[in-house]
Amino acid sequence: MVTVQHLTTQQIEAGMPAVLDSPKERGTLRMIVRRPSVNQREAIEAGELDPDVGLVGDTWHQRSSTRTADGSPHPDMQLNVINARLIGLLAGDEARWPLAGDQLYVDLDLSVLNLPPGTRGAIGSAIIEITAQPHTGCKKFVARFGLDAMEYVNSPSGKQHRLRGLNARVVQPGTIRVGDAVHKLA
Repeated sequence: MVTVQHLTTQQIEAGMPAVLDSPKERGTLRMIVRRPSVNQREAIEAGELDPDVGLVGDTWHQRSSTRTADGSPHPDMQLNVINARLIGLLAGDEARWPLAGDQLYVDLDLSVLNLPPGTRGAIGSAIIEITAQPHTGCKKFVARFGLDAMEYVNSPSGKQHRLRGLNARVVQPGTIRVGDAVHKLA
């Protein structure tokens, strides 16, 4: 059994300059992960984004939400997007990245200043829109990456930089592939 060491706050801070140096306008889709069922992850090379179901093959559209009145899946939380440099820092080995539970792993500055709610981005032939719904760490994030990581990504600065990631919805269906450019639309 492999023992995973969680980073301390000091180790996270030491790695942040590289994270904060992520591209602002045009980045890269580094990983696509769908969740076929609870606690299962499947890294895929290509996927389809659909306005009704999000990432085809992912279970977002079957999951209840505490943020909707009727418990239905929240339409503004269709996709979870995380900065690849940040998860690379926290997870170390790329094989551990999917544990974050996000679907899209991008090398792009996800900060509120760079991508305010309503910003649209193109990935492959799809277009997504950043939503205002916050994306925060949970007890699973703590178990996988440590309490220091959770506290750091949920700090005021962490929230401004959206270190835990952001929520988005699909506005134009299309095919996405690992290695695709990810860029902001005017």
